[in-house]
This record gives sequence, structure tokens and C-alpha cells, in this order.
Amino acid sequence: MTGPVRVLLVDDHPVYRDGLRQLLDSTGDFTVVAEAGDGLEALAWARRERADVVLMDLRRPRMDGVTAIRRLAEIAPATRVLVLSTYGADDEVLSAIEAGAVGYLLKDASRADLISAVLAAARGEPVLSPPAARRVLSRIREPAPEVLKPRELELLRLVAGGATNREAAGRLFVSEATVKAHLLRIYERLGARDRASAVAEAYRRGLLT
Repeated sequence: MTGPVRVLLVDDHPVYRDGLRQLLDSTGDFTVVAEAGDGLEALAWARRERADVVLMDLRRPRMDGVTAIRRLAEIAPATRVLVLSTYGADDEVLSAIEAGAVGYLLKDASRADLISAVLAAARGEPVLSPPAARRVLSRIREPAPEVLKPRELELLRLVAGGATNREAAGRLFVSEATVKAHLLRIYERLGARDRASAVAEAYRRGLLT
């Protein structure tokens, strides 16, 4: 990248935006191309001005930050979004990263850390404040919730192999009515509408190999 990093500021507090602008302007490494008070305004600016990095607070009026991040990824895929938030709840951090944010920084970060984070984001490098990183790691390390019970998974394997309800009932030593009840629960848990979509979803999730 050549020249100053072009930054779009998104925060509903004008005084805070002024402080960010002054900090970024003072380094000579950044150019603040626009400021927005909410997600909709940020999208409008993103269409008009090329920004390398969007500094965004998640809790915005009119359009929440996670939705805005997803929309920004559609209209300006080369732009990196760095969340700058007062909060660091697990769901917020993970939702922002899953939506496409390159990083998550808390507003109590030092000036040096903020500047380094914006430069890293401009290079496409992931940036997580220590509290946010701990939350992400703790969630990753949690055991995955059990999607299907062993009996249901056994039935789905038979279905994937082409077994009819009667054949599956005979293999599992249960009634056809029990097989149908199991299948209904499998559809509900996988968000499927029929046998074929349930098997396809199970393969997609790695439940069947």
C-alpha cells in the first residue's frame, strides 16, 4: 500500500469521532475520508469514498454494526473493518468476526495500540485486543454441542445408505413409528425439510463422512 491509509470513522458520538480524527491526523499515516453516525450512513459513504479501513462501533442506531459489516463486505470487499467498541461480550466479538471484521479492539486501548491496529488492519492482518482474543479462544475450546443423539445419528447413517423406514426399523429393532419420530427430530435439529436435505446437511456439518 502506498500513501496514507484511508479511514472511515463510524460512531454515533461526534466528540469521540473528533478525538479519533485528531489522533489519526497527528501521525501523518492516515487520511480520514469520512465520518458516519450509524451503519446506513457508513454504507452511503463507502459507496462514495474508497476507504482502506472502517473503524466501527457495533452498537449503532438505524443499523447495527454486524449488519453493516456484512453489507460493507458486499459493496466494498477490499475495505477492512476494525471494530472499536466499549463492549467485549463473547457473542459480539464472534458475530463481528463471522460477519467479516478483520479485528476487534476495545475503546480503552492505548493510542499506540490503536494506531498499530489500524495499520495492521489495512494490511489485512487480524487484530484482536487481549480480552477479545481470550473470548474467542475460550469459545473455540468449548466442546461443540451435541447436534444429534447417537441413536439419531445411527438412523441417519442408515437413511444415507438408502434404507427405507421399514428397513431402518428392522436394523434398529424399533417400530416404524419410532423411526418416523426420530426423523422428525433430526429434521428439526438440522433445519431440514426431508430425508435428502437432512443427509446433505449432516454431510455439510461433518456429522456424516
